[in-house]
Amino acid sequence: MRVLGMGAVVAAALVTAGVVSAGNPTKEKIARTAAGNAQAKAEVVRGADLGSGWKGGFKKPDLSSSMPCTSYLPKQSDLVLIGVAETTFSKLPFAVDSEAQVLRTASMVQRDWQRTILDSRVIPCLRQGFAKALGSTAKLVSFGRIAFPRAAKLTRAFRAVFNVKTQIGAVPVEIDFIALGSGRNELAVTLSGPAAAKAELHSTAVRLARLLAGRVRP
Repeated sequence: MRVLGMGAVVAAALVTAGVVSAGNPTKEKIARTAAGNAQAKAEVVRGADLGSGWKGGFKKPDLSSSMPCTSYLPKQSDLVLIGVAETTFSKLPFAVDSEAQVLRTASMVQRDWQRTILDSRVIPCLRQGFAKALGSTAKLVSFGRIAFPRAAKLTRAFRAVFNVKTQIGAVPVEIDFIALGSGRNELAVTLSGPAAAKAELHSTAVRLARLLAGRVRP
């Protein structure tokens, strides 16, 4: 698995605001509207937010994503998704993935946040998902919650560090995942890059989180 694509690949395991697989009875309802999709598109990272040298743009969101373990399947059947958008950008050796989801009501976001961000079973589940996603090409070193400025009403950040096998030995890589919630909106930003660039990754994550939070509409 390529280091460049790791952020987007593992983001699928981390976008805890996402839906569960279609075969699961707890799946959320999909009722996308033009207004909901337009709102989501306005709340993701754009090329202009990153500066020169970055390549990427909008991609088709994966609505089949699920929590990456079988031990925890949070209830989703009382949630209704009306809008979603996703962008992904890369600039060697960094990658950024951004997703916005709009639910029908703010109370749905509150319920989803309790189940898929705050529940004590979430971190062990995501840790397991990371280890599985990395396969034999890398080894997970650590995963857990990190301190992060309160960019939105609901803010939580996580960090994964893993060693990628290369011809010159193990290379430490870091992924920072920031989840935001406000009103009817759930946002997720994932940044990946060399662990040696931890300070740059963190400062970029803070800047993007605040930028996206400022775009959120009720």
